[in-house]
Amino acid sequence: MADQTTHAVVTGANYNVLSDVIKTIYAREIEFQAQPALRFEQFADKKTELGVTPGRVITMITYDNLGAGGALTEGTAMETKYMASSTVNITVVEYGNAIAVSEYLLQVSFDDIMSSATKLLGHDYQKILDGILRDAAYTTTNVKYAYSGGVAAANRAAISATHLFSTDVVKDSAETLATANTPYVDGSGYVCIVHPHQARAMRDDSAWINASNYGAPEQLFKGEIGKYENVRFIETTQISTVSSTVTVYKAIMLGLAGYGWAVGLPVEMRDNGVQDFGRVHSLAWYSIMGAGKLNNGRMCVLESA
Repeated sequence: MADQTTHAVVTGANYNVLSDVIKTIYAREIEFQAQPALRFEQFADKKTELGVTPGRVITMITYDNLGAGGALTEGTAMETKYMASSTVNITVVEYGNAIAVSEYLLQVSFDDIMSSATKLLGHDYQKILDGILRDAAYTTTNVKYAYSGGVAAANRAAISATHLFSTDVVKDSAETLATANTPYVDGSGYVCIVHPHQARAMRDDSAWINASNYGAPEQLFKGEIGKYENVRFIETTQISTVSSTVTVYKAIMLGLAGYGWAVGLPVEMRDNGVQDFGRVHSLAWYSIMGAGKLNNGRMCVLESA
């Protein structure tokens, strides 16, 4: 990546600011830096409506499954089914974060300060984006609790240190999604996003298959570590924890179109103009976006110690 002094646009005798072209380049770099760590973004239904101001809504449409078809009779017209849909309004708000670097540091540092700043901003954008999508998934009312001694905990308060993540709570959650006729993600299975602590327990099951041991060539999701029956597992530390009698980890199982991501303005790199006669450069990522639940029955929270 080019040195800062090479691609800056000179606007006066003693200072410079980033050109729009350079800001666009670094905005793409922020997205690039965020991509490897994103987990929830890859399963979101996304809709972009440019120019939507903060506080306004983006409307997303969800569709119910069609009524069942069946055998046809010669000479009898095929019965048509209606497409049942509903709308969900997602409010978009401003998101962002900023850092400041000095002109002196830009000039004398042996490191590419702009590149390092972009990496930090990209990682922050990843955490914020994945966080709002995760929180949208947590709004589902479907919650399953881990087992101990063959019995599921009655509620969160009943979870003890022995209520570890296991195939029992995975089966319960998959049953909930299947009963709601939830379509698979990418046609290949449900997805369960888990904390590394929960994933550790799954690896001890004899039916667990590591992602590296999949029999046929298969496109892996980001963060995919393995699968159990028709559930594919994604590992991330972005899973929330809550304090009860013990620390409780809240995994999420998803089918297709559980939550949505509404974008009014894709992430941008912005500077704060000339400060202190050009001696300070403030850089930020900025976006207008929001997230919300689309289909309550297509998501389930799995709580365990």
